Amino acid sequence: MTNTRKPAKSTTPASGTFEGFTEEERAAMKEHAKELKAAARRGSRADKAAEEEASVVAKIAEMQDSDRVMAERIHAIVKESAPGLAPKLWYGMPAYAREGKVVCFFQSAEKFKARYATLGFSDQAHLDEGSMWPTSWALTQLTHADETMIAVLVKKAAH
Repeated sequence: MTNTRKPAKSTTPASGTFEGFTEEERAAMKEHAKELKAAARRGSRADKAAEEEASVVAKIAEMQDSDRVMAERIHAIVKESAPGLAPKLWYGMPAYAREGKVVCFFQSAEKFKARYATLGFSDQAHLDEGSMWPTSWALTQLTHADETMIAVLVKKAAH
């Protein structure tokens, strides 16, 4: 029997040099390392929860106006729709976790120099529907209909 497998293609560019992570990706990884160190130093659960939420609110306040407005609204929607999810920073962005594992997150457009912000859901979210379903949404603004849809998605993801 002959081997019909083909070797995997290299992900290295044709130039032969690996470009590596972007400056924004490296910064996000450094922020995540700081978040993990800060979480390890915190005291009681109540203190941790309060500090995590304060960190999320502070990070949202630092965002540019359009991202900040959306992030503030999403923060309020998540707290209202899924009070069991705990706010936390994840790679320097607001996220919401169940038992320490991120369920959903907001990524500002400015952070990665993208043309839109993103609302994303991890594999911890209970959004499974058939064999294929969306896990992130591009956001340029939030309408009332968008907010309603986000509330439904977050509630479903959290359970």
